[in-house]
Amino acid sequence: MQPDSEPRPFLTIAQAARLLGVSASTLRNWDRTGKLKPRRHPMNRYRVYDRAELERLKSKIEGSHASR
Repeated sequence: MQPDSEPRPFLTIAQAARLLGVSASTLRNWDRTGKLKPRRHPMNRYRVYDRAELERLKSKIEGSHASR
Protein backbone atom coordinates (compact mmCIF):
# COMPACT_ATOMS: atom_id res chain seq x y z
CA MET A 1 0.00 0.00 0.00
CA GLN A 2 1.46 3.34 -1.06
CA PRO A 3 1.14 6.44 1.10
CA ASP A 4 -0.98 9.23 -0.33
CA SER A 5 0.99 11.92 -2.10
CA GLU A 6 -1.68 14.47 -1.17
CA PRO A 7 -1.00 16.24 2.13
CA ARG A 8 -3.58 15.59 4.79
CA PRO A 9 -5.95 18.51 5.47
CA PHE A 10 -5.61 18.14 9.25
CA LEU A 11 -2.48 17.67 11.35
CA THR A 12 -1.90 16.38 14.86
CA ILE A 13 -0.47 18.74 17.44
CA ALA A 14 3.03 17.23 16.96
CA GLN A 15 2.84 17.60 13.18
CA ALA A 16 1.53 21.17 13.47
CA ALA A 17 4.28 22.11 15.93
CA ARG A 18 6.93 20.69 13.58
CA LEU A 19 5.46 22.59 10.61
CA LEU A 20 5.51 25.90 12.50
CA GLY A 21 8.81 25.30 14.28
CA VAL A 22 7.32 25.67 17.76
CA SER A 23 6.64 23.28 20.61
CA ALA A 24 3.36 21.48 21.26
CA SER A 25 3.16 23.48 24.51
CA THR A 26 3.23 26.70 22.48
CA LEU A 27 0.32 25.45 20.38
CA ARG A 28 -1.64 24.58 23.53
CA ASN A 29 -0.92 28.07 24.87
CA TRP A 30 -2.08 29.64 21.59
CA ASP A 31 -5.24 27.54 21.92
CA ARG A 32 -5.88 28.89 25.43
CA THR A 33 -5.30 32.50 24.37
CA GLY A 34 -7.32 32.20 21.15
CA LYS A 35 -4.43 32.83 18.75
CA LEU A 36 -4.89 29.50 16.98
CA LYS A 37 -7.97 27.36 17.46
CA PRO A 38 -7.75 23.63 16.77
CA ARG A 39 -10.65 21.43 15.91
CA ARG A 40 -11.29 18.26 17.89
CA HIS A 41 -11.12 14.81 16.36
CA PRO A 42 -14.67 13.41 16.55
CA MET A 43 -13.61 10.01 17.90
CA ASN A 44 -10.90 10.78 20.44
CA ARG A 45 -11.27 14.56 20.97
CA TYR A 46 -7.54 15.16 20.27
CA ARG A 47 -6.60 18.53 18.85
CA VAL A 48 -6.25 18.60 15.07
CA TYR A 49 -5.13 21.62 13.10
CA ASP A 50 -6.26 22.78 9.68
CA ARG A 51 -3.24 22.66 7.36
CA ALA A 52 -4.40 25.73 5.37
CA GLU A 53 -4.75 27.80 8.55
CA LEU A 54 -1.29 26.69 9.70
CA GLU A 55 0.23 27.60 6.33
CA ARG A 56 -1.30 31.11 6.58
CA LEU A 57 0.05 31.53 10.10
CA LYS A 58 3.47 30.26 9.03
CA SER A 59 3.59 32.81 6.19
CA LYS A 60 2.59 35.55 8.62
CA ILE A 61 5.30 34.49 11.10
CA GLU A 62 7.95 34.27 8.40
CA GLY A 63 6.88 37.65 7.00
CA SER A 64 7.22 39.33 10.40
CA HIS A 65 10.74 37.89 10.82
CA ALA A 66 11.80 39.13 7.37
CA SER A 67 10.75 42.71 8.14
CA ARG A 68 13.02 43.01 11.19
